[in-house]
Amino acid sequence: MLWRAISEDKPGPKWAGLFAEYWPHYKQWWLKEGDAARASYHVSRRALQEHMPEIVPLYDDLCEQAGGGDQAARFLSFYCPPPYLAGCSQAIWPGKEPVLVRNYDYNPDAFDSLVLHTNWLGRRVMGTSDGLWGLVDGMNDAGLAISLTFGGRRVVGTGFGVPLILRYVLQTCTTAKEAGAVLARVPTHMSYNVTVLDAKRRYLTAMMAPDRPAVITHAAVATNHQENVEWISHARFTGTVERERFLLQRLTLHRDPEEKFIGAFLKPPLYSTAFSAGFGTLYTAVYRPKLQQMEIRWPDTTWDLTMDGFQEGGRRVQIPGAA
Repeated sequence: MLWRAISEDKPGPKWAGLFAEYWPHYKQWWLKEGDAARASYHVSRRALQEHMPEIVPLYDDLCEQAGGGDQAARFLSFYCPPPYLAGCSQAIWPGKEPVLVRNYDYNPDAFDSLVLHTNWLGRRVMGTSDGLWGLVDGMNDAGLAISLTFGGRRVVGTGFGVPLILRYVLQTCTTAKEAGAVLARVPTHMSYNVTVLDAKRRYLTAMMAPDRPAVITHAAVATNHQENVEWISHARFTGTVERERFLLQRLTLHRDPEEKFIGAFLKPPLYSTAFSAGFGTLYTAVYRPKLQQMEIRWPDTTWDLTMDGFQEGGRRVQIPGAA
């Protein structure tokens, strides 16, 4: 898998080039249920204006960079997209320096494999891209880090794809408390667990859903279910309860040192190679918000990135089990 790290303060030729490269694949996915299944441009933009008004100027700019087409603009709104599933595990290591660690388990053929560093709307953000401006994990220059896991429920409703909600949090919030308020009010189209950690070691996990109010918890661990397991076959296949129990033991019974705790994410039961069944672990991300540092880890290599000294580049990595 080829990973790239791209830095561009404002949407410009780099981002436009990425969109031109990725859009044919995203368009095929976005239209898989037919054009009529997706919300109109006016409905999508109105939803953004209602729920995330601060980023509407950025959205308009990105639509222009993408060529101004109707379907591209509707896709970029992330409003009521097709359903999609992921695995994932995430936890907050409770040491002196706050650390958020996560595994992203997904289909390698449907992944950006891209780290974006931006200064959109005057807020510096770096993180792992999804949909070319959404994020599956990331951090901003205020020292706020965020990550998502699938919530393990079949329900699909009216709302936004959660990667855009993560982007919105990092563009507009500076503390875990502020992030929690956003996660409680912005509608999501599927169920997700979103963990937030700020530079003062305050953290929370929001259990978001399209059909019920978000539950804001002080949980330091999230896998692929919410308060109770509802999708039993998915839970068995992903081992969500076993992974949650394993992480809780690491945090309470064993109190692993930082490096040992991070290393556990690169081994079973957290690390998955079940790509033949749809998804496996694509990477481990480590966020140190107080130090403004991010790491992408694989079994044989680590990529270090910093907010102030972010360097563009590429990495070709072998993902065990992925063709």
